[in-house]
Amino acid sequence: MENERNTEKQENIKQNGGNNRNNRRGNHRYGRNGNRHHHRRPNNNKPVDKNEAPNENVNIEEPKEQKIQTEPQFGTGFTPEPEPERKYMFDYEPEAEAPVPEEVKTIEVVGIKFRNGGKIYYFAPNDIKFEKGEHAVVETVRGVEYGEVSLGNKLVGESEVVFPLKPVLRKATKEDDERNAENRRLEEKARPIWQEKVEKNGLEMQLVDVEYTHDNAKLCFYFTADGRVDFRELVKDLAGVFRTRIELRQIGVRDEAKLFGGLGSCGRPFCCNTFLPDFAQVSIKMAKEQNLSLSSSKISGACGRLMCCLRFEHDTYEREYATFPKVDTIVDTPKGRGVIVESSFLTGKIKVKMNNDQSLKIFGKGELKVIGTIKVKDDVSEDLKKLEDK
Repeated sequence: MENERNTEKQENIKQNGGNNRNNRRGNHRYGRNGNRHHHRRPNNNKPVDKNEAPNENVNIEEPKEQKIQTEPQFGTGFTPEPEPERKYMFDYEPEAEAPVPEEVKTIEVVGIKFRNGGKIYYFAPNDIKFEKGEHAVVETVRGVEYGEVSLGNKLVGESEVVFPLKPVLRKATKEDDERNAENRRLEEKARPIWQEKVEKNGLEMQLVDVEYTHDNAKLCFYFTADGRVDFRELVKDLAGVFRTRIELRQIGVRDEAKLFGGLGSCGRPFCCNTFLPDFAQVSIKMAKEQNLSLSSSKISGACGRLMCCLRFEHDTYEREYATFPKVDTIVDTPKGRGVIVESSFLTGKIKVKMNNDQSLKIFGKGELKVIGTIKVKDDVSEDLKKLEDK
């Protein structure tokens, strides 16, 4: 029965040319022409003999070269659509332009200098035009004061101004000038009274200066003393005489020189009294690095402390000597080994004491090779230590 059914299927397939869509399995097994496919695995180990009679059901053909299709083949008259633009993840956005810096904010100020120092203080001009050398009445933390204009109206950056900026009350009038002169006379009259009250209370205080505020609301006494002084009773005695607010301020010897002024060893006015706004720390090490004599009379000023000008060039010496061999350094020279006894980056000459004959020879920086440093005990006399600020 099965053989008859298979025979009928084969006849139907041959008649329909293998195009029977309802029999897909038959199409696959028998092909479109009804010929049955024979699936055999090739035997690669057995050579094929062409002279051997082929099997009736097997067709052996030479392998044909296969062409790899690299480009798509299109029919005649077909034009492919352009590929849309791709945006990859590494397509960064263009860098934003750097923001234009805002203009520096400026503020109009006028510079005022008072009689007790060379520091210039900024004040708001309050829509008043000032010229250098004029006088003005201003409001300060100590009260109303009379000062000299050292810097006329000027625009400066806000970073240079300490806020809140006090205003200028007015230009000094003729009455203000007369009142300022009268205050100077009153200050001179206050000196003997101060001395009388100090002796009465048994205090060791040296009067430096006396100053009235412009409106006579406060009287300030500047003094020096060796240590702290209890002057509470003194203040009461002075307030009972002058009938105004009394302020006592203890200052150091540097401040005393700043108030009095004078001429330094260089023949010029004191730096602290002319242009230095504040006092900077000065040490004996600065004098050593500048190859100065460590004599107290040569490196101290009129105030009895180290001269302020030692600080002016310290940064330059410190920067240059960072790459320059210093004193007490062991070096190799073209003439032997020795120790540096004098070094100056200004002249570029280095004086070396040779180990072999203890002679002194001068070399340049490029001729020396640093070996080490001698540890020298830093002995500073007590007189020099007193010159430093505590």
